[in-house]
Amino acid sequence: MDALPPDRATKPVMTRMERVGVVVPFEDKAEPGIGRLVDLTRADMERVNAMILSRTGSDVTMIPEVANHLISSGGKRLRPMLTLATAQLTGYEGAGHVKLAAAVEFMHTATLLHDDVVDESDMRRGKIAARIRWGNEASVLVGDFLLGQAFRMMVEVGSLRALEILSAAACLIAEGEVMQLAAAKNTETNEDEYLAIIRGKTAELFAAACEVGPVIAERPKAEIAACRSYGMNLGIAFQLIDDALDYGGASANLGKNTGDDFREGKITLPIVLSFRRGSDEDRAFFRRTLEEGDIRDGDLEHAVAIMKTCGALEDTVERARHYGAMARDALAIFPQGPMKDALVETVDFCVLRGH
Repeated sequence: MDALPPDRATKPVMTRMERVGVVVPFEDKAEPGIGRLVDLTRADMERVNAMILSRTGSDVTMIPEVANHLISSGGKRLRPMLTLATAQLTGYEGAGHVKLAAAVEFMHTATLLHDDVVDESDMRRGKIAARIRWGNEASVLVGDFLLGQAFRMMVEVGSLRALEILSAAACLIAEGEVMQLAAAKNTETNEDEYLAIIRGKTAELFAAACEVGPVIAERPKAEIAACRSYGMNLGIAFQLIDDALDYGGASANLGKNTGDDFREGKITLPIVLSFRRGSDEDRAFFRRTLEEGDIRDGDLEHAVAIMKTCGALEDTVERARHYGAMARDALAIFPQGPMKDALVETVDFCVLRGH
């Protein structure tokens, strides 16, 4: 496991911590953060979007309805952009990266449809979740359809190694989700266990999305490993910021209601750190709310207060910065250029969107 910055002992209210709970509106940070990446991948993303629309078509009317409800709901499509970006970074000149990027987006969309059923979520990307509108069964089955289409596109590209990477990622994502399910409401979950969960459920797809670009470009192992490391560390940083935002962000930032993790009994890093560092009274509070599901008015605010007192939110953001730095370092073997700069800026976007 990558080295983490030294843990801190329980400490008094942090003066810097007050900033974590006051989040700059998402729109103010998002465009400058990935604007260059968007510009450099724009032409290819237009081809990816056309591919996505064509591959969601079906004679079964509900399939395109459910799929397009989520696909067209305003996501940044960061993961497919990373596939296009790393292919461009490593000099790929074919067309296979477009299908692989579309496959990555379908994999991501399928996991969101499945996750909302598992989590019983009511909102996704600022819209009513598909499971609320069409039901759990339709959401799961349309997610399965998208996974099937993703694998069809991988096969069409003709790269056995790319197919191996993305199919392995699909398995690891599912394992991560099952690990999270097993850890739900378990306040004894430790930091290493939680990091293993987010490596699977979130970071693995980032890593695979970045790895397949240099693979189809037939680049040396060192460049392939560097792109994978960039994606893995970026994905971990991305998820850790999401963890912090759930207790100090806004619905516009998350595409879901703030406090959903708390209400669903999810054990995320702010909870792990707060439970370990807090008082006996704090631990009793988290057992009541998370393990027993006995959540009362004002409990979310009290949870945030505990997190601020022991520095859990601040240190979650610090962890994200740490992994962001490793993502930037992974790009060091590549020469300077517009795409490398854009990928570095993408790290800053992922980390800075929370504060």
